Amino acid sequence: MSSDLTKDQIMKIIEEENVRFIRLQFTDMLGTIKNVEIPLSQLDKALDNLMMFDGSSIEGFVRIEESDMYLVPDLDTFVVFPWTSEKGKVARFICDIYNPDGTPFEGCPRYNLKRNLKKMEELGFDAFNIGTEPEFFLFKLDEKGEPSMELNDRGGYFDLAPTDLGENCRRDIVLELEEMGFEIEASHHEVAPGQHEIDFKYSDAIKHCDDIQTFKLVVKTIARKHNLHATFMPKPLFGVNGSGMHVNMSLFKDGKNSFFDTNGDMELSDTAYQFTAGIIKHATSFTAVTNPTVNSYKRLVPGYEAPCYVAWSGTNRSPLIRIPSSRGMSTRIEVRSVDPAANPYMAMAVLLASGLEGVRNNLTPPTSVDRNIYMMDKKEREENGIKDLPATLMDALEELQQDEVVSEAMGAHLYEHFLEAKEIEWDMFRTTVHPWEREQYLSTY
Repeated sequence: MSSDLTKDQIMKIIEEENVRFIRLQFTDMLGTIKNVEIPLSQLDKALDNLMMFDGSSIEGFVRIEESDMYLVPDLDTFVVFPWTSEKGKVARFICDIYNPDGTPFEGCPRYNLKRNLKKMEELGFDAFNIGTEPEFFLFKLDEKGEPSMELNDRGGYFDLAPTDLGENCRRDIVLELEEMGFEIEASHHEVAPGQHEIDFKYSDAIKHCDDIQTFKLVVKTIARKHNLHATFMPKPLFGVNGSGMHVNMSLFKDGKNSFFDTNGDMELSDTAYQFTAGIIKHATSFTAVTNPTVNSYKRLVPGYEAPCYVAWSGTNRSPLIRIPSSRGMSTRIEVRSVDPAANPYMAMAVLLASGLEGVRNNLTPPTSVDRNIYMMDKKEREENGIKDLPATLMDALEELQQDEVVSEAMGAHLYEHFLEAKEIEWDMFRTTVHPWEREQYLSTY
């Protein structure tokens, strides 16, 4: 995707590519992509920031009496969808949401991340770079075009065709992404049957969150062309690995990686250790945001590679935080608990705020844990100061409500609406009678 585009350059691309429709895209509180599609005749109005929509119909936005909201396109996010019709292609802008009085809407997740980035800049840093590894499953569509529970392959980690029947689909996804400007670093089958991963280059936080949303849209769109359904649900199948979205993070200042220090222990700077300490301190509290569904907690269990214990290490993958071996500009901290159901803008906001609190208060992380935590019993974990991540969505919500740093990072509007929506979600799950219960109890009792 291009950057620093002018209005004239955009109009030239639109003419050359025969673009007929424009999608004004944004993300709601739950991370769902929304859009208003307009004909080309309305583009000038949109670029003058005069395009309104009804915010009361969007999850977590505003009440019916405050419904009018403005969509303000970010010109740098302009891209033409390559898979759309040659008779009239579709392009899109990602938008920020503004109030009728011209002020940014506090319930806009993208704006909220920008607000947290300003706090980072106040501490002297000028970039929060992130790279993510979103995983997904491919299921076959049934004769009605609905998702089935039939996987498209029985492949395993790094398997090739013909075992990996998703290879052609995955290759087409990569080609579409590259045509849209993504720099793809790797594409492979993951551990579980039907599970895949495509890694794209790191970038600054706003751009990367935009890219995550675009990535999800492309994956789902191209999968359907192969008669498949792509899902970023964290744990669609019992007994196999779930899907994560590991987040690699680093702070930059004056073009230099602030986490790297040739003279530091493990060649890590004080800033890196402080940031890690902040993540560890707030891990149980930000989990409600980084793992936001009832299903998320079916993934965060021992035995399936997903971290469920709060610790860090530079040598093993069982803790929540891993320090990859790369140094120099690639020095980074990897948080492994995040899943792809998370709203990326909100997830990065709470991770950034947690890490910055460690920097601001010069926190020191606990001793690294360089052995397999899954092999420790509860007493050993307690002796090593290792806390458990929340076991359910409700446990996570209770932790969130006790943490002012994380709740402030969300902003009052998002925090209140998110909490309300997730408490309703938990109550619906809690009161539903599930098939497992009938299998276990219907005949017995």
